[in-house]
Amino acid sequence: MDFEITGDAALKQRDDAEEFVKNAYKLLQKKFGDVKCPLTYGKPHELCIAVILSAQCTDAQVNKTTPALFARFPNPGDYISAPLSEVENLVHSTGFYRNKAKNIQGFCHSLVHEHGGVVPRTLAELTAMPGVGRKTANVVLQELYGIPSGMVVDTHVARLSRIFGLTKSKNAVQIERDLMQIVPERMWMNWSLYMIFLGRSNCTARTRDCATCILKKICPAANY
Repeated sequence: MDFEITGDAALKQRDDAEEFVKNAYKLLQKKFGDVKCPLTYGKPHELCIAVILSAQCTDAQVNKTTPALFARFPNPGDYISAPLSEVENLVHSTGFYRNKAKNIQGFCHSLVHEHGGVVPRTLAELTAMPGVGRKTANVVLQELYGIPSGMVVDTHVARLSRIFGLTKSKNAVQIERDLMQIVPERMWMNWSLYMIFLGRSNCTARTRDCATCILKKICPAANY
């Protein structure tokens, strides 16, 4: 959806999108209730590592992988001194393991030596760390500190945003910008999770079960 258009047409598009989001949010809140990050972690740095591992990998697989990883390396400094090959072996099942292991070590080095072991509270500081992009930073800030720094855009969020007509872009950064214009800030933290959960249930990449979807009466793309 192009919000750069001026005049009444643009206002109608914007109003329609905002009305859809408001109604969809209420329905999804009723369906999913209070939502939390589906990644399992015990310490702040473990959340960061889990999100790094979640790139091109399911949360379920990450949650199967991290218990052994976190048990072997309980502190950020433990990753720094470990052989890279050992970290690679432990994260192998998440895919792209060489790059992820390197990013984890780089992240932990930055965390210990540049931030005193404390996960930063700003988007700029986080995205300057190895392996941390906007998606990871937004998840971390929202989950750890309750800071709505932006909107988390994963494959589910991107796909459903296009299905709902909230964006035309396939670029995650542009999709985030489009959503931040439409979705009220107070909804940012939950909206992405609602999209993820809906994308895993009714509106998957392979099939769309519109008939049983809670949004079937308001979805502009419903087909049942």
